[in-house]
Amino acid sequence: MIRFENVSVTYEEDAEPTLRDVNLTVPEGELVLLVGPSGVGKSTLLGAVSGLVPHFTGGTLTGRVTVDGRDTRTHPPRELADLVGTVGQDPSAHFVTDTVEDELAYGMESLGLAPGVMRRRVEETLDLLGLAELRDRPIATLSGGQRQRVAIGSVLTPHPKVLVLDEPTSALDPSAAEDVLAVLQRLVHDLGTTVLLAEHRLERVVQYADQVLMLPDGVMGAPAGIMAVSPVHPPVVGLGRLAGWDPLPLTVRDARRRAGELKARLEDRVPAGPLPHGPASPASEARGSGGGAPGHGKGRSGGIGLFKRRRTETAPGPAPLVLAEGLAVRRGRVEALRRIDLQVQAGETLALMGRNGAGKSTLLSTLVGMIAPTSGTVRVAGRVPHSTSPRELIRQVGLVPQEPRDLLYADTVAAECAAADGDAGAAPGTCRALVSELLPGVADDTHPRDLSEGQRLALALAVVLTGRPPLLLLDEPTRGLDYAAKARLVARLRTLAAEGHAIVLATHDVELAAELAHRVVIIADGEVVADGPTAEVVVSSPAFSPQVAKILAPQPWLTVEQVEAAL
Repeated sequence: MIRFENVSVTYEEDAEPTLRDVNLTVPEGELVLLVGPSGVGKSTLLGAVSGLVPHFTGGTLTGRVTVDGRDTRTHPPRELADLVGTVGQDPSAHFVTDTVEDELAYGMESLGLAPGVMRRRVEETLDLLGLAELRDRPIATLSGGQRQRVAIGSVLTPHPKVLVLDEPTSALDPSAAEDVLAVLQRLVHDLGTTVLLAEHRLERVVQYADQVLMLPDGVMGAPAGIMAVSPVHPPVVGLGRLAGWDPLPLTVRDARRRAGELKARLEDRVPAGPLPHGPASPASEARGSGGGAPGHGKGRSGGIGLFKRRRTETAPGPAPLVLAEGLAVRRGRVEALRRIDLQVQAGETLALMGRNGAGKSTLLSTLVGMIAPTSGTVRVAGRVPHSTSPRELIRQVGLVPQEPRDLLYADTVAAECAAADGDAGAAPGTCRALVSELLPGVADDTHPRDLSEGQRLALALAVVLTGRPPLLLLDEPTRGLDYAAKARLVARLRTLAAEGHAIVLATHDVELAAELAHRVVIIADGEVVADGPTAEVVVSSPAFSPQVAKILAPQPWLTVEQVEAAL
């Protein structure tokens, strides 16, 4: 179905090819997963299949790429539209209509399909991806994860023979990601659709792959064989390597079957928890080193249905950096937040979790003053965010949004860093040093739009960190990051927390929460339904539990790092 013959791609600004001498054949009806560190050419390879490379991106392509017999050098993307469906790293860039239903129908209209066929396929896709309740919603009002599902649906409705997906689950909650991957697997198995998929969250997708292509080496083979040598791998593979299992398990189920001996070795040991946060205080001592503040507020007993809020009496401590009481936010007809009671102490790392559209991004926007509460109160460092001047507030709180390009406006990385130093009153070179730490190897003259999604996020994070705000807000901070980049991010955030910065991150990355957060707050339908130490909250939920916790349950291990330290 797809054939690469000695394919190399070189962009004008690069001295070396992004892809070099790639030779591979993808049979019809297989799901092939692309793995490799950020910047090795995964998006370029996917673009070569859809014809976007080089017709849209520019650069020079040598060799030959054919899709179902069509040469992409002589067939631009419009002549491949009936054959190849593409969803890039930024789904919003693909939207051409205003509402969900119209977007799902647009691709079929362009191909001239009959109205009856279009109607049936739209209904099928709405049901497949859980979008029926959103059919009339303006796309501009959707959360990032909801937009991602709409973008995937818009390429499913024309029934292409080939699907090209770049980070398709990066903004989805765990349950939605499973639903999307199950749909893709059904298309592969039942309809013979060929799927090429690049994804950094391998814990979600590797078990669905028929073959894995590892870049930059260009080696393709069975998932277990590639994972045995791949520098990027999910926690289940990391645990398997640590335990010496052969062959390596790719699923939690397979790993649990082989974990008896490992669990016996760990039985009398206790995992190292997150470091205590903030300055020592009676309150923090009462909470213990788990760092989880007790649940605040009333909340419904329903919601997800897996958690019960708990209250614990603690001695009075220092004033919280963030204090929200009875916070409610209404956006049009939608009650985005209701009765939110929340405290965050200096030095605490808190993970906000919950399904797409639950209200996590709205809460962050309220804390940074972008949205005024409908009722209730919110204070950050004693200030009311929406009533505080931006120049004053930026010294107290910084937000890295889901779309990092919203913070980037200069023509080069160097110019962005210079502007960040000036805005923060920091010494020249402060921001550039952070970029080098989080994003090694990026040249000063690189344009931010030429960076990958994960690289742009790292640059935006460096811009915000330059001001060293006491409160740092991160919205999906690992979207587009490979495991190495995520490890660098975790190290930097741990250092900031140890220095007394409070960190609140909205994330669907359960592995990140397990590694980093002292405390997890789960939001459902705009309300807090769980609030407590990370180990207690995430282990209580199958949806939000990390792989190691599922494998070694009921023992309280969360990460491979904890197990390795204990052994």
